[in-house]
Amino acid sequence: MSRSPKDFFMPLAIGAPDPLREIPMKPSRMIHFMNAANERMRARVPQMLEQVDVLLGNLEDAVSVDEKVAAREGFIEVVKANDFKANGVDCWTRVNALDSPWFLDDLHGLVGEIGNDLDVIMIPKVLGVEDIHYVDRLLAQLEAKFSIAEPLLIHAILETGGGVVAVDDIAQASPRMQGMSFGPADLAASRRMKTTRVGGGHPFYRVRTDPNPSDPDSERVTSQQDPWHYSIARMVDACVNAGIYPYYGPFGDISDPDGCEDQFRSAFLLGCVGAWSLHPSQIDIARTVFSPDPDEVILAKRILDAMPDGSGVAMVDGKMQDDATWKQAKVIYDLAIMIAEQDPEMAKSYGI
Repeated sequence: MSRSPKDFFMPLAIGAPDPLREIPMKPSRMIHFMNAANERMRARVPQMLEQVDVLLGNLEDAVSVDEKVAAREGFIEVVKANDFKANGVDCWTRVNALDSPWFLDDLHGLVGEIGNDLDVIMIPKVLGVEDIHYVDRLLAQLEAKFSIAEPLLIHAILETGGGVVAVDDIAQASPRMQGMSFGPADLAASRRMKTTRVGGGHPFYRVRTDPNPSDPDSERVTSQQDPWHYSIARMVDACVNAGIYPYYGPFGDISDPDGCEDQFRSAFLLGCVGAWSLHPSQIDIARTVFSPDPDEVILAKRILDAMPDGSGVAMVDGKMQDDATWKQAKVIYDLAIMIAEQDPEMAKSYGI
């Protein structure tokens, strides 16, 4: 049974901060993953903070068992040694799964040592609302114990079939919910999909034109399809309905920047606000893709100028604009304004 609506925004522990009533929207075009057990990677953090919107200390997958503690301690060291906020960068972490032997130590150690510098805690392999409720209560207790001033936010990874089924409830499970990321690799395994790829399309997932009746042996054109379209769209709708933010997750083939850009762009068009970058080469791809195209921004501004109050009808470039297209234009232009405030290069391209 869920809590009474009147109690939804009450702290879950005595001394914990009040939950947020609205999740702030900030540029988060790329969530850049780092394994802080790697000393060379830790040394590059000052440079990373000049390039990314979000820097995430990864403690889960892609961190070997014998590096789990080192990754946690290394990220604590990184956060203490660097001023994320001065660079306008959000500080996130992905902890180990709830059923792992490291989860409790992850949360206790991170909140206890750097809780006032953390913005978002990413929870992997979320199956349902009970996972979010557990983390919600535990974080409230830790916030009270360690005198954390602002509530820590939760980001769920959608990477199981059960999670997709429960996505609407997960999105609304707690006022801490910041957003969701789409995890294609674990989702593929959960669904028993026959692929070892991490995101992107697959040459076997395609449609083929019908045979030519007058030439049955002629070549039939095929088109590769996107196996993730439905699930990403479901996640986007669930996030929009809950007032939180959807993200595409990892694109695993570092050697395929074109495929990465295509996957990111499809997610952006569907409503995602950012994606994970697993390698420095993906940072600029995410920055470009998840920033509105300058030509689109200019057109959006012309539509808004033609209909200042969003009512009525106007003609722009021979096309009819009404309140629906005004709202579409406002989405693009508002995002451009927000990005321009943080990214001088993009501000220049937008003329803002």
